[in-house]
Amino acid sequence: MKWLLLLSLVALSECLIYKVPLVKKKSLRQNLRENGLLADFLKQHPRNPASKYFPREAATLAATEGLENYMDEEYFGTISIGTPAQEFTVIFDTGSSNLWVPSVYCSSLACSDHNRFNPEDSSTYEATSESVSITYGTGSMTGVLGYDTVRVGGIEDTNQIFGLSESEPSSFLYYAPFDGILGLAYPSISASGATPVFDNIWDQGLVSQDLFSVYLSSDDESGSVVMFGGIDSSYYSGSLHWVPVSEEAYWQITVDSITMNGESIACSGGCQAIVDTGTSLLAGPPSAIDNIQSYIGASEDSSGEGAISCSSIDSLPDIVFTINGIEFPLSPSAYILEEDGSCISGFEGMDLDTSSGELWILGDVFIRQYFTVFDRANNQIGLAPVA
Repeated sequence: MKWLLLLSLVALSECLIYKVPLVKKKSLRQNLRENGLLADFLKQHPRNPASKYFPREAATLAATEGLENYMDEEYFGTISIGTPAQEFTVIFDTGSSNLWVPSVYCSSLACSDHNRFNPEDSSTYEATSESVSITYGTGSMTGVLGYDTVRVGGIEDTNQIFGLSESEPSSFLYYAPFDGILGLAYPSISASGATPVFDNIWDQGLVSQDLFSVYLSSDDESGSVVMFGGIDSSYYSGSLHWVPVSEEAYWQITVDSITMNGESIACSGGCQAIVDTGTSLLAGPPSAIDNIQSYIGASEDSSGEGAISCSSIDSLPDIVFTINGIEFPLSPSAYILEEDGSCISGFEGMDLDTSSGELWILGDVFIRQYFTVFDRANNQIGLAPVA
């Protein structure tokens, strides 16, 4: 089934602000479970939902991009590439920096089940001799780089470099409910030095503010959006709290502590975290996550998921992330995910040490609760409770 989105141009306060509506589709977790592949997937990729962050891969590939954690809900928007337009469903991923889509050059099984870009059908396409290689937890994408016009929201982004996949070897990508990825992190981690979409949009003067913002709804009816060039206060309550970016690569910030009932349960003494729309769960070091799972009563089931009683939603306390001196609580209804009549923990362990030490990933479980502004002009992130 092809999922299409209407793209809208919105002008607020005489500023150019572009909104891309997002929808939720059946997650890879659900697809794998329905096809009897979930347990095998978790066995092959244990406790490692964010291998795109590993520095050893960054050193060899310039960046290790792509959406890694497909394990719960994903949010999608539709873009088009070329003249006339060829449409693709993409994840807007603040944890990577490259735009890539499947192409007609790709014969992998994963490509055969998704939309593929055909350069010969575009009068504005410009080929290059450059290659691109992107590694992520379920496999890898390799291909070539080209230039064309990319349309996202109401924006016509000309001369945009992007990847055309020639190989997507993982069979699990066949079940992924998206075509490609549009990375929104800093250009310093872009594979092959490709200019990210938002940088190209800003350089062309197509938006009036050097920032973008994200609202991820908790249900299909309230309309998730990525907004380029502006902030819409109708999506949040109270005031935005600004947090400095600690490293201009991923959208990385410092977390002061993680507590429950006023007691530290993880991140004592502070830790580093990445705010990542391309990661579904909330991930952290295995020992810390095991501690949290124990506190909330989650235990690993036969599929390797953190199963928990749905009745716990009414009895467990908030888990509080203190960031730049401000408390950002997650209620049990936020960190316990209900699916098909059962419940799982929204926390996932990972083995990951970077130059900044152990790393946490504040994925969709966190972002659904907090409207998020990614401010490139001031290298900061704004957070406010969703309205």
